[in-house]
Amino acid sequence: MSPVQKTPTIYDVAREAGVSITTVSRALNKPDRVNPQTRARIMEVIDTLGFVPKAEARARAMRRNGRIGVITPFFTAPSFVQRLRGVASALAHEHYELVIYPVDSVEQLQGYLASIPIVGNLDGLIIMSLAIEDQDVRRLVENAMPAVLIEYLNQELHCIVIRDEQGGYMVGEYFLRKGHRCMGFIGDIEPPERYAIHPVRLRLQGFKSVLEQAGVPLSKEYIKQAPYTPEGSRQAAYELLTMDKRPTAIFAASDIQALSVMKVARQLGLKIPEDVALIGFDDIDMADYVDLTTVRQHLDESGRLAAELLLDHLKNPKPILQHITLPLTLIERATA
Repeated sequence: MSPVQKTPTIYDVAREAGVSITTVSRALNKPDRVNPQTRARIMEVIDTLGFVPKAEARARAMRRNGRIGVITPFFTAPSFVQRLRGVASALAHEHYELVIYPVDSVEQLQGYLASIPIVGNLDGLIIMSLAIEDQDVRRLVENAMPAVLIEYLNQELHCIVIRDEQGGYMVGEYFLRKGHRCMGFIGDIEPPERYAIHPVRLRLQGFKSVLEQAGVPLSKEYIKQAPYTPEGSRQAAYELLTMDKRPTAIFAASDIQALSVMKVARQLGLKIPEDVALIGFDDIDMADYVDLTTVRQHLDESGRLAAELLLDHLKNPKPILQHITLPLTLIERATA
């Protein structure tokens, strides 16, 4: 008779990792408070041993309602709020709590992705606008943690995909049809955050591509790096709008930055679209209120679809993986 395999315990993990059980517990429950190298070593041991925290498993079994987690950067930004609103709407009549995990550092993201699948106190996970490593995907899959990615593609998980390059291309085509030949761009091209994906580069790439094809390439001096802050956006707008040869049209990589362009133009006595046409990106709620022409990326819909994919996965443990590309739409209003 072969010996009965012993179920690994937290003591086994601590011994193999060379740390205390307190450190193991902290790595699972408060991962951002553990040194990244130590946490990585602990998670490697956990993966190898196949350790599952019993207390968490019991707590999960006793819950009446399930729990859906959302890991997101910039969760107070209007576009992310609208995505969260879409998630919440899909869960409104389901027996699931919504738990938000805000991310503001690489270490915090890595901590969440290392511990959440192991601890098992969530039924499913939605990951917004974050690039995740193959090892993190593997951990999600091996621990049977259903997950959906928004704005990032991975063949092993459900994904909601946005074609940002196409959006920039659409803006360029629109401006060209309107007869513009001198155009500018404002966006956070070189953001400091290493933990989030940054679609602005793709939007710029699509914009530049269509202009080059038309023989009116976008000069470097008309491309303004603008941090995603009111001050940074207004400064970039001022630089463009006070050039000797002012652009007749501006593509702002987000609606929030387009609002800054509108404010600066007004302060300089310029009329939109008579003196300068303007197009934003996202179609946040405020865009309709100020009559901003913009590229709609169906923010609420992306959140709702992600939640629905997750709910279907929870009902069907072996679903067919879906990669859904949401169409972009240029919404013509009063600014272009």
